[in-house]
Amino acid sequence: MGIVNVTPDSFYSGSRVPGVDEAIARGVAFYQAGAKVLDIGGESTRPGAEAVSIEAEIARVVPVVAGLRAAVPEAFLSVDTRRTAVAEAAIAAGAEIINDVSACEPDAGMAELVAKTGVGYILMHARGNPQTMDSLTDYRDVVAEVEAELLRVAGELAREGVRAEQVMLDPGLGFAKTHTGSLKLLAETARFARLPYPYLVAASRKRFLGEVTGRAAAEARGPASVGAALWAIAQGADMVRVHDVAETVDALNVFWAAQEAQHV
Repeated sequence: MGIVNVTPDSFYSGSRVPGVDEAIARGVAFYQAGAKVLDIGGESTRPGAEAVSIEAEIARVVPVVAGLRAAVPEAFLSVDTRRTAVAEAAIAAGAEIINDVSACEPDAGMAELVAKTGVGYILMHARGNPQTMDSLTDYRDVVAEVEAELLRVAGELAREGVRAEQVMLDPGLGFAKTHTGSLKLLAETARFARLPYPYLVAASRKRFLGEVTGRAAAEARGPASVGAALWAIAQGADMVRVHDVAETVDALNVFWAAQEAQHV
């Protein structure tokens, strides 16, 4: 999954684009480099980020979704949003997946929309919102609690008519997690990958990788991000969400080639 941000304030400066045409071009390049899913976001959800209006988010996201649907019709298009109105507009423009970073507290109507349209739904673990989540990082057992909360909400979605095959889980690395908590969740990828849902890991350029490597700037965390993606796939994750598509694809191709060579 390649990240296509249509935002001026995403935490990684390399992911920001100035407008619709540039975002479409980036999505096309990511698809050509090997991304199967393009994840389009119009609101930064980094810690401390200010919310944008629904109207502004729709104005950012929908033209990019429509443009990418025309430019790369074979790609799967995802919209990274917390809001039902944005999700509905994006689906109408051609999005097939909703990547909801507030999935433990979904916006009113989101489950109904997902059930009605049959789109994919990425249920990401989080607490609070971008303004409060850094104060909500206390867990007795972060791995067990995140797993339990994800499964609880997945059950609630089922009761709203969302089919299990529509749902993918994401532990929400960096969202209401300490650096240690995020690393523990990454370490336990195999445990989450055994749950009865597809599993996504989104570690790319996040702060906890900076703690591990001593790279304070997100701009310097590319190699660490590739390493995290390789670990996640090796442990059974079904998808990784990344800023550095070509580099990650190259690393995974070597990994898969070496695996195949073991059996030749």
